Amino acid sequence: VKKLRAVGCKDLFVARRRDYDLSQEEQTAKLFREHPADIVVHLAGLVGGNSPNQKWPAQFFYQNLMMGTLPLHYSWKSGAEKFICAGAGCAYPEHAPLPLKEENYWDGFPQQTSFAYALAKRTLHAQSMAYWNEYQFPSIVTLPGNIYGPYDNFDLEHAHVLPALVRKFIEASAVDHGKGQAVVVWGSGKPARDFVYAGDVAEGMLRAVETYDQAELVNLSSGREYTIREVVESLVEITGFEGEITWDVSKAEGQSHSMFDTSKAERDLGFQARTSLREGLRLTIE
Repeated sequence: VKKLRAVGCKDLFVARRRDYDLSQEEQTAKLFREHPADIVVHLAGLVGGNSPNQKWPAQFFYQNLMMGTLPLHYSWKSGAEKFICAGAGCAYPEHAPLPLKEENYWDGFPQQTSFAYALAKRTLHAQSMAYWNEYQFPSIVTLPGNIYGPYDNFDLEHAHVLPALVRKFIEASAVDHGKGQAVVVWGSGKPARDFVYAGDVAEGMLRAVETYDQAELVNLSSGREYTIREVVESLVEITGFEGEITWDVSKAEGQSHSMFDTSKAERDLGFQARTSLREGLRLTIE
């Protein structure tokens, strides 16, 4: 929203779940009837880390399938010029070669821990291609890496790994730099992820919607890996935490590596993630 306002978007409307439930067709139809759009930027989703994905796979599948399918359909039906959405980087096949390339998106089943969410989001690309082939309606599916930043979900039960760690270190450091405190980190710290700052992804999405005029699939990420241990070391430094770190190796870690090939975004959009992990963490902590 900040990026849209910065580039002069005058008639900006942000739909909220309390007003329009996008998993319900009549509610979605009502949204597009009351607020017809030139450009639709679709970011709605039921999201979370490994634990909620494993607890509620049916909810993650149904909610994300419906709130993807319906907004894309009604964007076309209501006469929008273009549709752009955030797909799911975790929808890549579990055993896809690294770095992850767009042409390998359909080459296998995603990782088991979040398969329901991943496959619901993957259908956005199928729908995008179908609506282009039949209606020539341009819809762009972006595949962000592990997004983090301000306005994230910092709930310890349901958050992704990075915002959960940010909250743990801020709270542990609140008194006397955390002396005598311990921060528990799930896993060994060895798994690596392609973390990308939310502001960079937002900028990439704006470039994509300005550039592409057909169905497209494009990675938006930093194009490099950071281990969980590197993240923890940066958080210790930024927050001044002086307590102990406890690695809970009994907890599931997910895939050991994840890195995105960003050459298409660089070539087509001139996109490169500009915010370093340390700077992005500092902004998130602030």
